[in-house]
Amino acid sequence: MLYTPPPRDPKAPAVRINLLSDTQTRPTPAMREAMARAEVGDEQIGDDPTVNLLCERVAELLGQEAAVFMPSGTMCNVAATLVHCRPGDEILAHETAHIIAREGGAHAALGGFQITPLTGADGQFSPDTLRRALHPRTRYQPPQTLVSVEQTANIGGGTIWKQAALDEVLEIARSAGLATHMDGARLLNACVATGIAARDMAKGWDSAWIDFSKGLGAPVGGALAGSRAFIDEVWRWKQRLGGSMRQAGICAAACLHALDHHVERLAEDHGNARALARGLSQISGMDVQDPETNLVFFKPDGAGTSGEAMVAELRKRGVLLAMMDGRIRACTHLDITAAMIEETVGLVREIARGA
Repeated sequence: MLYTPPPRDPKAPAVRINLLSDTQTRPTPAMREAMARAEVGDEQIGDDPTVNLLCERVAELLGQEAAVFMPSGTMCNVAATLVHCRPGDEILAHETAHIIAREGGAHAALGGFQITPLTGADGQFSPDTLRRALHPRTRYQPPQTLVSVEQTANIGGGTIWKQAALDEVLEIARSAGLATHMDGARLLNACVATGIAARDMAKGWDSAWIDFSKGLGAPVGGALAGSRAFIDEVWRWKQRLGGSMRQAGICAAACLHALDHHVERLAEDHGNARALARGLSQISGMDVQDPETNLVFFKPDGAGTSGEAMVAELRKRGVLLAMMDGRIRACTHLDITAAMIEETVGLVREIARGA
């Protein structure tokens, strides 16, 4: 029987502070205005000028030859693996990677791929771990075809892959004849936090993408970039998966607005995440992971309550957070203010005292 999420409790108060995810953002008035003004055409036949401009911008941003606009980041990942790999091939990724943990088994269901999980702290595997996972090409083992990294590492705590590690992983993969893919759902968070340009962070990777519906605040969409030949094949899978769209310039206009106005402000989200972590860590018994970007993971068990109970109590007070792999995750974004962070810390302290 398929899992169905429980219905919202009609008696629960309205959500006032939504820290569930940066996907919860709503388009700003200026973004809505840009969407309303968008010049549009038939995206499926390459006739939407706003989509075409967005793809040019993303290809330039990531230092690639071409890009394609997708309805979702999951489709970016799935289409990329369907181009890079063949049925029976093996993909190497961290055990908590989105392609393993959050995409419904799409890569196995649609491509027949085996994803081998690699271990490592904070959502990242080390170059040495990758080396040890490589095996000789024999008829007894699946062909190892692709290495995938997630920047930033979501379940790892929004951690940033260091440039040196990315470069070493890239070199190891190349030497072994493997293609490389960067899941860049929050790549621009990493760029803002480190000061490294996106094209430098993604340099040399066979495919990379960015998401617009997370910290950048657009209502929908991601864009996948690579060589022209790669993107041509991605388009075939986009068609097969039902991802080709019509007047998608309305959505692409929101993404262009985000690139122009919402990238540098990601630093505000990072500052709010640090403030939240600092406030939570001052509560006795709270186990808090220091954030590197906009994700704060914590456990209240030492304060006398479980994560599930804490999330439920906060929901009663109009604050929405998520349980993820046994920890509470709070995600800051453009709809979260410093005052909301202060209030959330106060409510967590109040609940912990009453536990």
